[in-house]
Amino acid sequence: MNTFNKSLVACAVAASLMVPMTASATNGYFSHGYGIKHKGMAGAGVAAPQSTMSTATNPAAMQSQGNRVDFGVEYFAPNRTGVTRSDNVSYSGDGDSAFFIPEFGYSNTISDSQSWGIVVYGNGGMNTKYPSIAQYSGSPTGANTGIDMAQLFIAPTFSMKIDDKHTFGVSLNLIYQTFEATGLEGFAGFTSDPSTTTNLTGMGKDSSTGWSVKVGWLGELTDQFSVGFAYQTKSEMSEFDSYKELFAENGDFDIPSNWTLGVKFKATPELNVMFDVQQINYSDIASISNENGSGGGTGVLGASNGRGFGWEDMTVVKLGVDYQVNNDLVVRAGYSSGDQPIGADDTAFNLIAPAVIEDHLTLGATWTLANKGELSAYYMHAFENEVIGTTNVPGTSGAANIKMDQDALGIAYGWKF
Repeated sequence: MNTFNKSLVACAVAASLMVPMTASATNGYFSHGYGIKHKGMAGAGVAAPQSTMSTATNPAAMQSQGNRVDFGVEYFAPNRTGVTRSDNVSYSGDGDSAFFIPEFGYSNTISDSQSWGIVVYGNGGMNTKYPSIAQYSGSPTGANTGIDMAQLFIAPTFSMKIDDKHTFGVSLNLIYQTFEATGLEGFAGFTSDPSTTTNLTGMGKDSSTGWSVKVGWLGELTDQFSVGFAYQTKSEMSEFDSYKELFAENGDFDIPSNWTLGVKFKATPELNVMFDVQQINYSDIASISNENGSGGGTGVLGASNGRGFGWEDMTVVKLGVDYQVNNDLVVRAGYSSGDQPIGADDTAFNLIAPAVIEDHLTLGATWTLANKGELSAYYMHAFENEVIGTTNVPGTSGAANIKMDQDALGIAYGWKF
């Protein structure tokens, strides 16, 4: 790679790191897709490379992109319509109403059959900010109640064409995540020392680093059918020491393993149909999956067997299409659906992480410009969903019902060099 390309990669990664980390929770706390083009198809396309950002979905996609760069940003607006208690008191978690989420991808050809590159993207996260929930249990003051959690992936990738029909790729995910909690004093009674909130809440922003490996395969079975598969190992993360009384296993918050299997069907020369199934194994992680409600939580918060968020594994199905209108315009649409991971017994704890979205509808398009660069855009609406809870908000007599809906807009520019 020449000096210009090295400088381009270094500057782009540095710029991505300097952008404030943001939260993007749609499938649990995972993003519904990666890359503006794939997001326009509800995240579908593990078997259909679209840009260098396709590598975030399937590392094998890198080989087909040649020498290319992509930049993008998403405006993400979750509507955390919040908690409505069974005693008819309600409050909203929309203290921070919108976020900007950047993405960057670069690929470089080594030979006719080999490529390498790097992608930088937000994996997901969660953000809530309620007025002090303490006021709803009789206290007029108190810090805002909520959390701010985000994950950044930097993924150097190598991809190789095995033969004319099959391609393999592997990414090393270098991960940085941040977390902050405020106003969780009501949960002190579930810790090993109810007399203090140290390492439970109000400890400022903490960070954690770690890594995982993602492998992918693309296979062209016929001229009309292609198949793709990607698997990401459980990410081993350092602990959030400042919040070791909140997360099980003394502040541990690893990232669960996940896999995606999909097909692309070329229905006509202009129309492609993509269908993916994604599995997110939240049960890998004690701090996420351990139960917290009236029937769960075998220990105190922070303990190795301690209470968690009670999330179940999540299976998501994604249907996407793209249509070549003419030489300069491609349009896209998509729909995805999955059972949200939170049970009725765990709603009270999850008022700080109301990740109850199940269904997404998306639209997108790409315009090829006069300079042969590509301008892509997309829109997503995640439909409102509510979980009726059976557990009470701490310090109150009202059970928590949690709900959310979301909107997002994204734009990206890519070019080959």
